[in-house]
Amino acid sequence: MAKALRLTQIERKEISDAKMLEAAIALIVERGVEQATLKDVGEKAGYSRGLAGYRFGNKTGLFDFVLRSVGDEWLGELTGVTQGKNGYEAMAAALDAHIAFCEEAPKHVEAFYRLWFESLTPESPLKPVILGIHERRRADVIRWIEQGIAAKSESALAFPSIVAPELIADQYCASVIGIVYHWISDPENLDEMRARHNGLKKVMSVMLAEHK
Repeated sequence: MAKALRLTQIERKEISDAKMLEAAIALIVERGVEQATLKDVGEKAGYSRGLAGYRFGNKTGLFDFVLRSVGDEWLGELTGVTQGKNGYEAMAAALDAHIAFCEEAPKHVEAFYRLWFESLTPESPLKPVILGIHERRRADVIRWIEQGIAAKSESALAFPSIVAPELIADQYCASVIGIVYHWISDPENLDEMRARHNGLKKVMSVMLAEHK
């Protein structure tokens, strides 16, 4: 009988991190941010009650891990769907992917945004992490619009005075956050969430003067 392959330390860490990520996400969604403890995360993941504390140090370290992990997961999706696109086409593709991400990994999205909203408290140590994620998102949208202008898109030629990349990016990003906020209050209502995403696509089309 062939001997079972032994996992390396790195492989074991990757597996335990993945299990603790899923455990943390589940607890944040089920109990809320305050009630998701390191001890419970370790136990729910199938490990000792002290492993999460050893791995992340404290709840801030755990929540930072969740934010970055889900953020990177979304970034991978976003990069794929917007590759080679600019202007309205990139923005619409990003919204379609966001709808799909909410449908396919709803707990990941909900946990991410619960931590996002929790960071709004004055004393939250997560605020710099959220600020960095927000600025990266905003920079992506600005870049898409500027690339559309540089490519002499119809919108830039026909309505140059209303194409203000920074202002449009602010509206776009704020609207996505608002859509998710409404959705978390009623997570079973996916139809309404889809309708709001599609509504935002129409608004962006008008703001960028994209006429199909």
